[in-house]
Amino acid sequence: MFSRNDVSIWSILKKCIGMELSKIAMPVILNEPLSFLQRLTEYMEHTYLIHQANTTTDSMERMKCVAAFAVSAVASQWERTGKPFNPLLGETYELIREDLGFRWMSEQVSHHPPVSAFHAEGLQEDFLFHGSIYPKLKFWGKSVEAEPKGIISLELPKYNEAYTWTNPTCCVHNIIVGQLWIEQYGNVEVINHKTGERCSLIFKPCGLFGKELHKVEGYILDKSKKKLCAIYGKWTECLYTVDADTFDAHKKSDKKNSEEKKSNMQVQYDTSVDEEPEEMPLPDGDTVQVIPGSELIWRIAPRPDNSAEFYAFSTFAMQLNELEEGMKGVLPPTDCRLRPDIRHMEKGDIDSASAEKKRVEEKQRLSRKNRSKSTEEWKTRWFHQGTNPHNKAQDWLYSNSYWDRNYSLLPDIY
Repeated sequence: MFSRNDVSIWSILKKCIGMELSKIAMPVILNEPLSFLQRLTEYMEHTYLIHQANTTTDSMERMKCVAAFAVSAVASQWERTGKPFNPLLGETYELIREDLGFRWMSEQVSHHPPVSAFHAEGLQEDFLFHGSIYPKLKFWGKSVEAEPKGIISLELPKYNEAYTWTNPTCCVHNIIVGQLWIEQYGNVEVINHKTGERCSLIFKPCGLFGKELHKVEGYILDKSKKKLCAIYGKWTECLYTVDADTFDAHKKSDKKNSEEKKSNMQVQYDTSVDEEPEEMPLPDGDTVQVIPGSELIWRIAPRPDNSAEFYAFSTFAMQLNELEEGMKGVLPPTDCRLRPDIRHMEKGDIDSASAEKKRVEEKQRLSRKNRSKSTEEWKTRWFHQGTNPHNKAQDWLYSNSYWDRNYSLLPDIY
């Protein structure tokens, strides 16, 4: 990583309070050497949870695995304060992982607003995972909030089931001063469209003393909204499931204890100081208190020891931009691995990265200008707009022909 200490982020951002950030050119030093299309691929790090769902005939057990997959998909955001590169219109990314049993492809299908569409399939034709994400970024003075609009669908053909959900909001604090830290919050509802079961999860905001930081909790409900079991944990660590009554009793006694503590401790809290950084609450060791009778459903894969020096990447993330010998001549010319600014940044050449980023962005602007003169419409290559078959929302659907490897008519975007 480069040190960001000598960059005045404030001088860039003070013009943008309350604005949409996707239209503002950010200096490359704030980036991490991956495209947003590659960052999205990190949803697949814990694919074993999908395979696990496929092995059980009980729909509630499957829902536990799918809910854990939905939480694990955002776990790689933890401590990832670098901004991924905005994909260029028409940029693509593919990943085949035989060891994890999937292949993935994605395309930047729109530039304003920025929309990334993706489609993954199990190599045994045992699942489909697809969606489109429009990361809406807002700057609030001390923090940047990313609301990932869009729908995510998972299909398990063996059970003729489809699940859909949306992701929580992600917030990076202390953009201007202090140490950057990340929280995710909001409600995530995973729906099984065949059985009517749903898993309602709350990603909790950190709260006044950070007691709630990174916490996720909720219930799996049947179609008549009866609680079948509870799920709890932290999106940065692990998830457990336990009987709903046991969970509710535990929460009750927990609340009682903390209220007693509060009344013994009168706290002064001064909100008038505005220049202070929003301190990151300190975690208390292994921080998920395990309720007796719980079952572990997911634990995060540990990051490599040197992760902090490498943009807080997981091992999975470190592998995403690798250009292997056998890929040359097979990949389409639009694949992120061939994008020069990201490659320069990965190699540690910040000046070339910055110059190339300016050049490819300018090239994109120019071709948009030329299109508008000639009334020529941009055509997406691998996705088309349509209706999501499961929840009837507008979505980007995969057009099926990417893996035929016919890339002769692709645009020259780099």
